[in-house]
Amino acid sequence: MSKSQYEQYETYGPDASVHTAETLPYGEYDATLYEASLYDASRYEASLSVAPAAESFRYEDTYRPAYEQRMPPRRAGRRAARRRRARYAERSEAAVRRLLPRALVVVFLAGGTTAFVAEDKPIELTVDGRPRTLHTFADDVTGLLAEEGVNLGAHDVVMPVPGTTLAGGDEVAVHYGRPLRLTIDGDRHEVWTTARTVEEALDEMGVRVEGAYLSVPPSRRIGRAGLALDVRTERAVTIMADGRARTVRTNAATVQEAVEEAGITLRGQDTTSVPPGSFPRDGQTVTVLRVTGTKEVREEAIPFGVTRTQDSSLFRGTEVVERHGLPGLRRFTYFVRTVNGVRERPRGERSEVVREPRAQVVKVGTKPHPPSVQGVDHLDWDGLADCESGGRAHAVDPSGTYGGLYQFDTRTWHSLGGKGRPQDAPAEEQTYRAKKLYLRSGESPWPHCGARLHG
Repeated sequence: MSKSQYEQYETYGPDASVHTAETLPYGEYDATLYEASLYDASRYEASLSVAPAAESFRYEDTYRPAYEQRMPPRRAGRRAARRRRARYAERSEAAVRRLLPRALVVVFLAGGTTAFVAEDKPIELTVDGRPRTLHTFADDVTGLLAEEGVNLGAHDVVMPVPGTTLAGGDEVAVHYGRPLRLTIDGDRHEVWTTARTVEEALDEMGVRVEGAYLSVPPSRRIGRAGLALDVRTERAVTIMADGRARTVRTNAATVQEAVEEAGITLRGQDTTSVPPGSFPRDGQTVTVLRVTGTKEVREEAIPFGVTRTQDSSLFRGTEVVERHGLPGLRRFTYFVRTVNGVRERPRGERSEVVREPRAQVVKVGTKPHPPSVQGVDHLDWDGLADCESGGRAHAVDPSGTYGGLYQFDTRTWHSLGGKGRPQDAPAEEQTYRAKKLYLRSGESPWPHCGARLHG
Protein backbone atom coordinates (compact mmCIF):
# COMPACT_ATOMS: atom_id res chain seq x y z
CA MET A 1 0.00 0.00 0.00
CA SER A 2 1.43 3.37 -0.99
CA LYS A 3 1.94 6.05 1.62
CA SER A 4 1.21 8.94 -0.75
CA GLN A 5 -1.31 9.57 -3.41
CA TYR A 6 1.46 10.90 -5.72
CA GLU A 7 3.78 7.93 -5.39
CA GLN A 8 4.57 6.27 -8.74
CA TYR A 9 5.40 2.65 -9.50
CA GLU A 10 8.45 1.46 -11.56
CA THR A 11 8.40 -1.43 -13.95
CA TYR A 12 11.27 -3.95 -13.43
CA GLY A 13 12.62 -6.01 -16.23
CA PRO A 14 15.64 -6.46 -18.56
CA ASP A 15 16.00 -2.72 -18.99
CA ALA A 16 14.79 -0.91 -15.86
CA SER A 17 16.04 2.42 -17.22
CA VAL A 18 13.49 2.26 -20.01
CA HIS A 19 10.50 0.83 -18.14
CA THR A 20 10.13 3.64 -15.58
CA ALA A 21 7.22 5.64 -14.33
CA GLU A 22 7.76 7.99 -17.32
CA THR A 23 6.70 5.24 -19.78
CA LEU A 24 3.16 4.47 -20.81
CA PRO A 25 0.83 3.22 -18.07
CA TYR A 26 0.59 -0.44 -17.37
CA GLY A 27 -1.27 -2.28 -20.08
CA GLU A 28 -0.33 0.18 -22.84
CA TYR A 29 2.34 -0.17 -25.68
CA ASP A 30 5.78 -1.40 -24.45
CA ALA A 31 8.64 1.13 -24.94
CA THR A 32 11.12 -1.66 -25.97
CA LEU A 33 9.33 -1.72 -29.33
CA TYR A 34 10.79 1.73 -30.02
CA GLU A 35 14.32 0.45 -29.59
CA ALA A 36 13.75 -2.28 -32.15
CA SER A 37 12.26 0.18 -34.60
CA LEU A 38 15.73 1.69 -35.22
CA TYR A 39 16.41 -1.27 -37.52
CA ASP A 40 12.98 -1.98 -38.89
CA ALA A 41 10.94 0.84 -40.45
CA SER A 42 7.81 -1.23 -40.25
CA ARG A 43 8.16 -1.37 -36.49
CA TYR A 44 8.50 2.40 -36.37
CA GLU A 45 5.31 2.72 -38.36
CA ALA A 46 3.59 0.22 -36.04
CA SER A 47 4.81 2.06 -32.98
CA LEU A 48 3.60 5.38 -34.40
CA SER A 49 0.19 3.87 -35.08
CA VAL A 50 0.00 2.38 -31.59
CA ALA A 51 1.19 5.45 -29.64
CA PRO A 52 -2.07 7.48 -30.00
CA ALA A 53 -3.85 4.63 -28.29
CA ALA A 54 -2.57 6.08 -25.02
CA GLU A 55 -5.36 8.62 -25.11
CA SER A 56 -8.14 6.19 -25.91
CA PHE A 57 -7.06 3.38 -23.60
CA ARG A 58 -8.82 3.42 -20.21
CA TYR A 59 -8.89 1.09 -17.24
CA GLU A 60 -10.61 1.17 -13.91
CA ASP A 61 -8.43 2.58 -11.15
CA THR A 62 -9.15 0.66 -7.94
CA TYR A 63 -6.70 2.66 -5.84
CA ARG A 64 -8.22 5.17 -3.45
CA PRO A 65 -6.14 7.37 -1.10
CA ALA A 66 -7.42 7.77 2.44
CA TYR A 67 -8.43 11.40 2.01
CA GLU A 68 -10.53 10.50 -1.05
CA GLN A 69 -12.32 7.94 0.99
CA ARG A 70 -13.32 10.71 3.33
CA MET A 71 -14.55 12.98 0.49
CA PRO A 72 -17.93 12.71 -0.99
CA PRO A 73 -17.95 10.15 -3.81
CA ARG A 74 -18.93 12.54 -6.58
CA ARG A 75 -16.19 15.10 -5.79
CA ALA A 76 -13.46 12.52 -5.30
CA GLY A 77 -14.20 10.92 -8.69
CA ARG A 78 -13.83 14.20 -10.58
CA ARG A 79 -10.44 15.01 -9.01
CA ALA A 80 -9.03 11.58 -9.75
CA ALA A 81 -10.11 11.79 -13.38
CA ARG A 82 -8.39 15.18 -13.82
CA ARG A 83 -5.12 13.81 -12.41
CA ARG A 84 -5.18 10.81 -14.74
CA ARG A 85 -5.84 12.95 -17.82
CA ALA A 86 -2.90 15.25 -16.99
CA ARG A 87 -0.59 12.31 -16.40
CA TYR A 88 -1.56 10.65 -19.73
CA ALA A 89 -1.02 13.88 -21.68
CA GLU A 90 2.51 14.28 -20.31
CA ARG A 91 3.41 10.71 -21.18
CA SER A 92 2.06 10.99 -24.78
CA GLU A 93 4.10 14.13 -25.41
CA ALA A 94 7.27 12.46 -24.10
CA ALA A 95 6.68 9.45 -26.33
CA VAL A 96 6.34 11.64 -29.43
CA ARG A 97 9.59 13.47 -28.54
CA ARG A 98 11.42 10.16 -28.31
CA LEU A 99 10.01 8.73 -31.55
CA LEU A 100 10.67 11.73 -33.81
CA PRO A 101 14.54 11.40 -34.08
CA ARG A 102 14.26 7.68 -34.58
CA ALA A 103 11.75 8.08 -37.36
CA LEU A 104 14.14 10.45 -39.15
CA VAL A 105 16.93 7.85 -38.85
CA VAL A 106 14.66 5.23 -40.35
CA VAL A 107 13.88 7.48 -43.33
CA PHE A 108 17.61 8.14 -43.91
CA LEU A 109 18.56 4.47 -43.72
CA ALA A 110 15.74 3.55 -46.06
CA GLY A 111 17.08 5.97 -48.70
CA GLY A 112 20.67 4.69 -48.30
CA THR A 113 19.53 1.10 -48.66
CA THR A 114 17.84 1.97 -51.93
CA ALA A 115 21.14 3.43 -53.29
CA PHE A 116 23.08 0.42 -51.95
CA VAL A 117 20.79 -2.03 -53.73
CA ALA A 118 20.94 0.02 -56.92
CA GLU A 119 24.80 -0.42 -57.17
CA ASP A 120 24.81 -4.17 -56.43
CA LYS A 121 24.83 -6.34 -59.63
CA PRO A 122 24.30 -10.11 -59.95
CA ILE A 123 27.02 -11.57 -62.22
CA GLU A 124 27.73 -15.13 -63.34
CA LEU A 125 31.51 -15.68 -63.21
CA THR A 126 32.97 -18.84 -64.76
CA VAL A 127 36.63 -19.49 -63.97
CA ASP A 128 38.23 -22.36 -65.85
CA GLY A 129 34.86 -24.05 -66.43
CA ARG A 130 33.54 -23.59 -62.87
CA PRO A 131 30.52 -21.22 -62.84
CA ARG A 132 29.15 -19.36 -59.82
CA THR A 133 26.73 -16.50 -59.35
CA LEU A 134 27.86 -13.56 -57.23
CA HIS A 135 26.98 -9.94 -56.45
CA THR A 136 29.46 -7.16 -57.10
CA PHE A 137 29.80 -3.38 -57.02
CA ALA A 138 32.58 -3.48 -59.70
CA ASP A 139 31.95 -1.24 -62.72
CA ASP A 140 33.80 -3.37 -65.28
CA VAL A 141 35.40 -6.77 -65.90
CA THR A 142 38.82 -5.62 -64.68
CA GLY A 143 37.37 -4.52 -61.34
CA LEU A 144 35.42 -7.75 -60.96
CA LEU A 145 38.50 -9.93 -61.51
CA ALA A 146 40.55 -7.82 -59.08
CA GLU A 147 37.72 -8.04 -56.52
CA GLU A 148 37.62 -11.84 -56.86
CA GLY A 149 41.43 -12.23 -56.79
CA VAL A 150 41.63 -13.70 -60.30
CA ASN A 151 45.16 -13.13 -61.69
CA LEU A 152 45.65 -13.36 -65.45
CA GLY A 153 48.69 -14.60 -67.34
CA ALA A 154 49.89 -13.67 -70.82
CA HIS A 155 48.08 -16.65 -72.39
CA ASP A 156 44.82 -16.48 -70.39
CA VAL A 157 41.60 -15.42 -72.16
CA VAL A 158 38.71 -13.42 -70.65
CA MET A 159 35.32 -12.94 -72.28
CA PRO A 160 34.25 -10.19 -72.44
CA VAL A 161 37.65 -8.53 -72.57
CA PRO A 162 38.99 -6.67 -69.48
CA GLY A 163 37.65 -3.14 -69.24
CA THR A 164 34.18 -4.02 -70.52
CA THR A 165 31.41 -2.32 -68.48
CA LEU A 166 29.31 -4.67 -66.38
CA ALA A 167 25.53 -4.73 -66.00
CA GLY A 168 23.29 -6.91 -63.89
CA GLY A 169 22.91 -10.42 -65.30
CA ASP A 170 26.15 -10.34 -67.37
CA GLU A 171 28.29 -13.45 -67.73
CA VAL A 172 32.10 -13.33 -67.46
CA ALA A 173 34.27 -16.34 -68.39
CA VAL A 174 37.99 -16.80 -67.62
CA HIS A 175 39.89 -19.45 -69.59
CA TYR A 176 43.39 -20.22 -68.32
CA GLY A 177 46.14 -20.84 -70.87
CA ARG A 178 47.97 -24.18 -70.71
CA PRO A 179 51.32 -25.08 -72.39
CA LEU A 180 51.14 -28.07 -74.71
CA ARG A 181 54.37 -29.75 -75.87
CA LEU A 182 52.92 -31.27 -79.02
CA THR A 183 54.65 -33.65 -81.41
CA ILE A 184 52.68 -34.32 -84.60
CA ASP A 185 54.15 -36.92 -86.95
CA GLY A 186 57.66 -36.25 -85.65
CA ASP A 187 57.42 -32.44 -85.78
CA ARG A 188 57.67 -30.78 -82.39
CA HIS A 189 55.67 -27.68 -81.43
CA GLU A 190 55.26 -25.63 -78.26
CA VAL A 191 51.71 -24.22 -78.22
CA TRP A 192 49.30 -22.68 -75.69
CA THR A 193 45.67 -23.67 -75.41
CA THR A 194 42.69 -22.77 -73.22
CA ALA A 195 41.14 -26.22 -73.72
CA ARG A 196 40.80 -28.32 -70.60
CA THR A 197 41.06 -31.76 -72.24
CA VAL A 198 43.27 -33.31 -74.91
CA GLU A 199 40.31 -33.85 -77.23
CA GLU A 200 39.24 -30.19 -76.96
CA ALA A 201 42.80 -28.99 -77.60
CA LEU A 202 43.23 -31.10 -80.74
CA ASP A 203 39.83 -30.02 -82.03
CA GLU A 204 40.77 -26.40 -81.35
CA MET A 205 43.95 -26.82 -83.44
CA GLY A 206 42.20 -28.75 -86.21
CA VAL A 207 44.20 -31.95 -85.71
CA ARG A 208 42.44 -35.03 -87.08
CA VAL A 209 42.45 -37.81 -84.49
CA GLU A 210 40.48 -40.50 -86.33
CA GLY A 211 42.77 -43.50 -86.67
CA ALA A 212 45.63 -41.58 -85.05
CA TYR A 213 47.83 -42.70 -82.18
CA LEU A 214 47.67 -40.53 -79.05
CA SER A 215 50.20 -40.89 -76.28
CA VAL A 216 47.49 -40.03 -73.71
CA PRO A 217 43.70 -40.67 -73.78
CA PRO A 218 41.57 -37.98 -75.49
CA SER A 219 39.63 -37.46 -72.25
CA ARG A 220 42.78 -36.67 -70.30
CA ARG A 221 42.51 -33.30 -68.53
CA ILE A 222 45.22 -30.73 -69.17
CA GLY A 223 46.43 -29.19 -65.92
CA ARG A 224 47.64 -25.64 -65.51
CA ALA A 225 51.22 -26.94 -65.86
CA GLY A 226 50.35 -28.43 -69.29
CA LEU A 227 51.47 -31.78 -70.64
CA ALA A 228 53.41 -33.47 -73.46
CA LEU A 229 51.37 -35.06 -76.24
CA ASP A 230 52.54 -37.24 -79.13
CA VAL A 231 50.16 -37.59 -82.10
CA ARG A 232 50.89 -39.95 -84.96
CA THR A 233 48.38 -39.92 -87.78
CA GLU A 234 47.77 -42.93 -90.01
CA ARG A 235 50.15 -43.04 -93.00
CA ALA A 236 50.66 -45.25 -96.06
CA VAL A 237 54.25 -46.57 -96.34
CA THR A 238 55.59 -48.91 -99.06
CA ILE A 239 58.27 -51.43 -98.05
CA MET A 240 60.49 -52.96 -100.78
CA ALA A 241 62.12 -56.20 -99.63
CA ASP A 242 63.33 -59.39 -101.30
CA GLY A 243 61.96 -58.33 -104.67
CA ARG A 244 58.45 -57.57 -103.38
CA ALA A 245 56.59 -54.38 -102.50
CA ARG A 246 54.28 -54.20 -99.48
CA THR A 247 52.14 -51.15 -98.62
CA VAL A 248 50.97 -50.80 -95.02
CA ARG A 249 48.87 -48.21 -93.20
CA THR A 250 50.58 -47.50 -89.95
CA ASN A 251 50.93 -45.25 -86.93
CA ALA A 252 54.54 -46.38 -86.46
CA ALA A 253 56.99 -43.99 -84.83
CA THR A 254 60.03 -45.36 -86.70
CA VAL A 255 60.82 -46.88 -90.09
CA GLN A 256 61.90 -50.10 -88.37
CA GLU A 257 58.48 -50.42 -86.71
CA ALA A 258 56.78 -49.95 -90.11
CA VAL A 259 59.01 -52.65 -91.62
CA GLU A 260 58.09 -55.05 -88.84
CA GLU A 261 54.37 -54.29 -89.30
CA ALA A 262 54.83 -55.28 -92.96
CA GLY A 263 55.94 -58.72 -91.76
CA ILE A 264 59.60 -58.24 -92.73
CA THR A 265 62.39 -59.28 -90.37
CA LEU A 266 65.78 -57.61 -90.36
CA ARG A 267 68.59 -60.04 -89.60
CA GLY A 268 72.22 -59.58 -88.82
CA GLN A 269 73.57 -56.56 -90.66
CA ASP A 270 70.35 -55.90 -92.61
CA THR A 271 69.25 -52.27 -92.70
CA THR A 272 67.01 -49.88 -94.65
CA SER A 273 67.55 -47.26 -97.32
CA VAL A 274 66.71 -44.55 -94.74
CA PRO A 275 67.80 -44.62 -91.09
CA PRO A 276 65.73 -47.25 -89.25
CA GLY A 277 65.08 -44.80 -86.41
CA SER A 278 63.72 -42.03 -88.66
CA PHE A 279 60.03 -41.11 -88.83
CA PRO A 280 58.10 -42.74 -91.72
CA ARG A 281 56.27 -40.18 -93.87
CA ASP A 282 53.02 -40.68 -95.72
CA GLY A 283 53.67 -42.07 -99.20
CA GLN A 284 57.30 -42.90 -98.45
CA THR A 285 59.03 -45.91 -100.04
CA VAL A 286 61.57 -47.76 -97.90
CA THR A 287 63.92 -50.37 -99.33
CA VAL A 288 65.21 -53.18 -97.12
CA LEU A 289 68.92 -53.83 -97.69
CA ARG A 290 70.03 -57.42 -97.15
CA VAL A 291 73.61 -57.09 -96.05
CA THR A 292 76.32 -59.72 -95.73
CA GLY A 293 79.77 -58.71 -94.67
CA THR A 294 83.18 -60.35 -94.59
CA LYS A 295 86.62 -59.29 -93.48
CA GLU A 296 89.70 -59.32 -95.64
CA VAL A 297 93.31 -59.04 -94.50
CA ARG A 298 96.01 -57.59 -96.70
CA GLU A 299 99.73 -57.21 -96.03
CA GLU A 300 101.91 -54.49 -97.47
CA ALA A 301 105.70 -54.07 -97.32
CA ILE A 302 107.20 -51.11 -95.50
CA PRO A 303 110.27 -49.83 -97.41
CA PHE A 304 113.53 -49.83 -95.48
CA GLY A 305 115.85 -46.87 -95.24
CA VAL A 306 119.60 -46.66 -96.26
CA THR A 307 122.34 -45.54 -93.91
CA ARG A 308 125.64 -44.44 -95.53
CA THR A 309 128.98 -44.31 -93.74
CA GLN A 310 132.32 -43.04 -95.11
CA ASP A 311 135.19 -45.49 -95.57
CA SER A 312 138.70 -44.21 -96.35
CA SER A 313 139.88 -47.63 -97.52
CA LEU A 314 137.63 -47.49 -100.55
CA PHE A 315 138.31 -45.38 -103.60
CA ARG A 316 136.16 -42.31 -103.99
CA GLY A 317 132.89 -43.21 -105.70
CA THR A 318 132.96 -46.77 -104.41
CA GLU A 319 129.97 -47.91 -102.28
CA VAL A 320 129.94 -51.22 -100.48
CA VAL A 321 126.81 -52.65 -98.76
CA GLU A 322 127.86 -53.61 -95.28
CA ARG A 323 124.35 -54.78 -94.17
CA HIS A 324 121.45 -55.39 -96.43
CA GLY A 325 118.13 -53.75 -95.57
CA LEU A 326 114.98 -55.64 -94.68
CA PRO A 327 111.53 -54.27 -95.51
CA GLY A 328 108.93 -54.13 -92.77
CA LEU A 329 105.39 -55.57 -92.90
CA ARG A 330 102.06 -53.76 -92.33
CA ARG A 331 98.77 -55.63 -92.06
CA PHE A 332 95.45 -54.01 -93.10
CA THR A 333 92.00 -55.36 -92.20
CA TYR A 334 89.15 -54.46 -94.56
CA PHE A 335 85.41 -54.94 -94.26
CA VAL A 336 83.79 -55.99 -97.50
CA ARG A 337 80.00 -55.57 -97.63
CA THR A 338 77.62 -57.14 -100.09
CA VAL A 339 74.25 -55.37 -100.37
CA ASN A 340 71.47 -57.27 -102.12
CA GLY A 341 74.15 -59.36 -103.85
CA VAL A 342 76.32 -56.40 -104.98
CA ARG A 343 79.85 -56.19 -103.59
CA GLU A 344 80.79 -52.74 -102.36
CA ARG A 345 84.20 -51.12 -102.16
CA PRO A 346 86.19 -52.50 -99.19
CA ARG A 347 86.27 -50.25 -96.17
CA GLY A 348 89.41 -50.16 -94.07
CA GLU A 349 88.84 -50.98 -90.44
CA ARG A 350 92.26 -51.52 -88.87
CA SER A 351 95.97 -51.20 -89.62
CA GLU A 352 98.87 -52.68 -87.66
CA VAL A 353 102.64 -53.03 -88.13
CA VAL A 354 103.63 -56.67 -87.99
CA ARG A 355 107.41 -56.09 -88.51
CA GLU A 356 109.46 -52.94 -88.42
CA PRO A 357 111.80 -52.36 -91.42
CA ARG A 358 115.60 -52.73 -90.97
CA ALA A 359 117.81 -50.07 -92.53
CA GLN A 360 120.55 -50.97 -95.07
CA VAL A 361 124.09 -49.89 -94.18
CA VAL A 362 126.38 -48.78 -97.08
CA LYS A 363 130.07 -47.77 -96.94
CA VAL A 364 131.07 -44.92 -99.21
CA GLY A 365 134.73 -44.73 -100.32
CA THR A 366 136.73 -41.55 -99.81
CA LYS A 367 140.20 -42.78 -100.99
CA PRO A 368 141.65 -40.93 -104.03
CA HIS A 369 141.80 -42.89 -107.28
CA PRO A 370 145.19 -44.50 -108.15
CA PRO A 371 147.24 -43.10 -110.97
CA SER A 372 147.11 -44.69 -114.43
CA VAL A 373 148.80 -48.08 -115.01
CA GLN A 374 151.87 -47.47 -117.13
CA GLY A 375 152.05 -49.35 -120.43
CA VAL A 376 148.36 -50.32 -120.70
CA ASP A 377 146.47 -47.06 -120.75
CA HIS A 378 146.52 -46.97 -124.56
CA LEU A 379 144.50 -50.20 -124.89
CA ASP A 380 140.81 -50.09 -125.88
CA TRP A 381 139.20 -50.71 -122.49
CA ASP A 382 135.85 -49.34 -123.61
CA GLY A 383 135.74 -51.91 -126.39
CA LEU A 384 136.48 -54.69 -123.91
CA ALA A 385 133.73 -53.44 -121.56
CA ASP A 386 131.18 -53.30 -124.41
CA CYS A 387 132.00 -56.85 -125.34
CA GLU A 388 131.86 -58.23 -121.78
CA SER A 389 128.90 -56.33 -120.21
CA GLY A 390 127.49 -54.02 -122.83
CA GLY A 391 129.24 -51.15 -121.06
CA ARG A 392 127.11 -51.53 -117.88
CA ALA A 393 129.07 -51.13 -114.65
CA HIS A 394 126.45 -53.02 -112.53
CA ALA A 395 125.86 -55.90 -114.96
CA VAL A 396 125.71 -59.43 -113.52
CA ASP A 397 125.73 -62.64 -115.59
CA PRO A 398 122.73 -65.01 -115.33
CA SER A 399 124.58 -67.35 -112.98
CA GLY A 400 125.40 -64.51 -110.58
CA THR A 401 129.12 -65.42 -110.62
CA TYR A 402 130.51 -62.56 -112.65
CA GLY A 403 129.75 -58.88 -112.41
CA GLY A 404 130.77 -55.38 -113.45
CA LEU A 405 132.14 -53.88 -116.71
CA TYR A 406 134.72 -56.61 -117.15
CA GLN A 407 132.81 -59.49 -115.51
CA PHE A 408 135.11 -60.16 -112.57
CA ASP A 409 134.43 -63.09 -110.30
CA THR A 410 134.54 -62.17 -106.61
CA ARG A 411 137.70 -64.11 -105.81
CA THR A 412 139.70 -62.45 -108.63
CA TRP A 413 138.32 -59.07 -107.65
CA HIS A 414 139.49 -59.46 -104.05
CA SER A 415 142.93 -60.66 -105.24
CA LEU A 416 143.34 -57.38 -107.10
CA GLY A 417 142.60 -55.38 -103.93
CA GLY A 418 138.90 -54.79 -104.53
CA LYS A 419 136.28 -55.03 -101.78
CA GLY A 420 132.74 -56.13 -101.80
CA ARG A 421 131.33 -57.04 -105.20
CA PRO A 422 132.89 -55.76 -108.43
CA GLN A 423 129.54 -54.58 -109.82
CA ASP A 424 129.11 -52.28 -106.77
CA ALA A 425 132.41 -50.47 -107.45
CA PRO A 426 132.67 -47.35 -109.59
CA ALA A 427 133.50 -47.80 -113.30
CA GLU A 428 136.86 -46.11 -112.81
CA GLU A 429 137.89 -48.58 -110.12
CA GLN A 430 136.75 -51.52 -112.24
CA THR A 431 138.91 -50.29 -115.17
CA TYR A 432 141.84 -49.81 -112.80
CA ARG A 433 141.55 -53.39 -111.50
CA ALA A 434 141.15 -54.70 -115.06
CA LYS A 435 144.46 -53.01 -116.09
CA LYS A 436 146.22 -54.64 -113.15
CA LEU A 437 144.76 -58.01 -114.13
CA TYR A 438 146.02 -57.52 -117.75
CA LEU A 439 149.55 -56.82 -116.45
CA ARG A 440 149.37 -60.03 -114.45
CA SER A 441 147.60 -62.39 -116.86
CA GLY A 442 147.35 -60.67 -120.26
CA GLU A 443 144.22 -61.29 -122.36
CA SER A 444 143.53 -64.77 -120.90
CA PRO A 445 140.91 -63.62 -118.33
CA TRP A 446 138.79 -62.58 -121.33
CA PRO A 447 139.10 -65.41 -123.80
CA HIS A 448 136.32 -64.23 -126.11
CA CYS A 449 136.65 -60.43 -125.87
CA GLY A 450 140.37 -59.96 -125.09
CA ALA A 451 141.19 -59.25 -128.73
CA ARG A 452 139.10 -56.05 -128.50
CA LEU A 453 141.85 -54.44 -126.45
CA HIS A 454 143.94 -54.06 -129.62
CA GLY A 455 141.16 -52.73 -131.78
